[in-house]
Amino acid sequence: MTTDHPPQSAHRVAVIGAGPSGFFLAERLLRSGHPLTVDLFERLPTPYGLVRYGVAPDHEKIKNVTRSFDKTAGRPGFRFFGNVHVGTHISLDDLKCHYHAVCFATGAATDRQLNIPGEHLVGSHSATEFVAWYNGHPDYHTRAFDLSTERVAVIGVGNVAVDVARILCRLPEELAVTDLADHALTALAASTIKEVLLIGRRGPAQAAFTNPEVKELGELIGADVAVRRDEITLDALSEAALAASDDATVRRRMEILTDFANRTPSGKPRRLTIRFLLSPVELIGDDAGAVAAIRLQRNRLVEGKQNRLVAEPVDQFETIPVGLVFRSVGYRGVAIPGLPFDDVKGVIPNDAGRVLECPGGLRVPGIYVTGWIKRGPTGVIGTNKPDAAETADCIAEDVSRGAGLSPREQDPEAIVKFLRARQSALVTWADWTRLDAVETANGTTAGRPRTKIPTIPEMLKVIQGA
Repeated sequence: MTTDHPPQSAHRVAVIGAGPSGFFLAERLLRSGHPLTVDLFERLPTPYGLVRYGVAPDHEKIKNVTRSFDKTAGRPGFRFFGNVHVGTHISLDDLKCHYHAVCFATGAATDRQLNIPGEHLVGSHSATEFVAWYNGHPDYHTRAFDLSTERVAVIGVGNVAVDVARILCRLPEELAVTDLADHALTALAASTIKEVLLIGRRGPAQAAFTNPEVKELGELIGADVAVRRDEITLDALSEAALAASDDATVRRRMEILTDFANRTPSGKPRRLTIRFLLSPVELIGDDAGAVAAIRLQRNRLVEGKQNRLVAEPVDQFETIPVGLVFRSVGYRGVAIPGLPFDDVKGVIPNDAGRVLECPGGLRVPGIYVTGWIKRGPTGVIGTNKPDAAETADCIAEDVSRGAGLSPREQDPEAIVKFLRARQSALVTWADWTRLDAVETANGTTAGRPRTKIPTIPEMLKVIQGA
């Protein structure tokens, strides 16, 4: 928390969620030229959201974006309230009593299901929980994943699926120099996995992974990469679409995958196989109720709505023995008590970030959204910046013309007293920097970027100097 007291005359904005969207929004608001202050609320004691708990440990450079977030936190008019759960420690009505605008940047907190038989067998997991586990998220550090199997299936070909596959294929010595959580480091070092299958329901031209991500799979020290030539040969519809768009990104992707298909295995300890045009239709269990195999159905591409190529199943199946399955078929937003929710799209209905009573309906005064809860789980970290700018500009415009909330409480310090009465373990920015210093110091000693503290009680002990 900055030492500056927010001016009485400033319009106060509460931002719920201290991930990239929340920080990008705060930065834009504080640089808007309007007399605005920002209080950033976070359920965990730690800021940065998916940058801390979602970005793969072996992609440390991506986390450098937190340097700009730290600069935002140092601006006059910014305060951080960590370890505060909106809905438990403070309600939406409470926020309305203290702020001229409230913006939710809560992301997409859950994942989509496969909705196939056997999905809930032991050994079937979401990629979301696995990523949170190996990144040391406090909610997931006690999860267990049986890595004693020989073959794993990862369903999906987006960047998250690629991250999961790549982490499973990394050698222990590669992981040991990252900020991977200690419990995950121990478990992955003991892994007996020999093959990871990465399975996409459409063709390579429609895959969601980025070219740098897929290219990196071919550079793994401990795994040979394999692709079936027949599955990367473009069908007539994909060829026509590519010719019409002349998409250089897709052409480069095809070059990368063709190179993979031409490779001869070099005898590395693991194998990463990328499959296309397959959909899981069943997870088959053993007598103990654990995953033993996955049944896949072949797809072909047909033209759907708006000329989009969609997967259509054909009467061809294959069953592959696997002992572990991770689904990575998309995130989904979660409804927030007291706010409308579009259950079809999994977002809060809005117009440029201004919350609506229903899709296309009237505005809900003073309430806003940004990030995935606004537009759905699309894009990369940087995609949230223009998205947040749009919402921030709406907030600044509305409050400057008196179209925001009319808080009953005029004293900007009143919220601090309120929160400390509800949450004795309130975490300020100064508290976070103390925790950050300990994690990075411990990491330096171990030759790592940081050693994450995985539980909230342990975090609070460090903050309190215990």
